[in-house]
Amino acid sequence: MEKHKCGWCVGDDLYEAYHDNEWGVPVKDDNTIFEFLILETFQAGLSWITVLRKRENFRNAFDYFDYKKIASYDETKIEALLQDEGIIRNKLKVRATVSNAQAFIKVQEEFGTFSKYIWDFVNDKPIKNSFKNYKEAPGNTPLSDALSKDLKKRGFKFVGSTVVYAHMQATGMVNDHEVGCFRYNEV
Repeated sequence: MEKHKCGWCVGDDLYEAYHDNEWGVPVKDDNTIFEFLILETFQAGLSWITVLRKRENFRNAFDYFDYKKIASYDETKIEALLQDEGIIRNKLKVRATVSNAQAFIKVQEEFGTFSKYIWDFVNDKPIKNSFKNYKEAPGNTPLSDALSKDLKKRGFKFVGSTVVYAHMQATGMVNDHEVGCFRYNEV
């Protein structure tokens, strides 16, 4: 018997695998949080499936999202990334990835881990919403507004409230699985 899944992922094997195994699962590991944050920034203005299909290319191009390496990228590396057809070659987003890695490290220095910093916004506990249809989920919330504002204050770029809310959904800070989805009570 087919399990009910959130409507947004149905019909694409890659999307369904991402939904079934990753989306909404609480992430506390700084490396994984950074990967999702960068992928979400590249997604701004595009569909998530576009980024998901290029995820392995992004991992290869950006040293598997090693933020310490990325923070030290020079112009030569940035230019090479801008020529890489496997990724989204947006100059502002590529440069933002470097500055976001630098800002990420500063947050770690201040809070011990980036995870502690970001999860403090939800008191270290996922917010569990109750949407019957994924279309009911908001694009942003007052909480994502506050987190976005704080990230920008700390030097992050491409972290508007909608990007931040998508990041919160992806990393399990909010559970926006449809209540009828088999993952709703699992994450």
